[in-house]
Amino acid sequence: MQNLYDSDKRKLLSSLAHGSIFLSSLIVAIGIPIAILFVSEDPVVKANAKEAINFHFNVWLYGIILIPLSFLTFGLAGGIWWLVHWGLTAWAIAHCLGTPDQAFRYPFIFRLL
Repeated sequence: MQNLYDSDKRKLLSSLAHGSIFLSSLIVAIGIPIAILFVSEDPVVKANAKEAINFHFNVWLYGIILIPLSFLTFGLAGGIWWLVHWGLTAWAIAHCLGTPDQAFRYPFIFRLL
């Protein structure tokens, strides 16, 4: 069966949804994957947008927990989480560009959607 969806558009929108986490200090950054979720008809792009939204919630939750803990560990806890969430985001973008026909799933996160 022939693929009905444009691979380049799928790569772009999926990567954009996951890449919005780089703007996570801005509350409006979650609007990017939400907009993609409502605008796109592609099921893989929708799945990636949902996963990006869930990851936003997790980053905020862990940030609330780790920011106070960072004061006790002289920034170590926050620094490690910063590296982890940026590393996971880079992994998600690389996956979307390399395997556009499969949605990316972040490991070890809570999924609300």
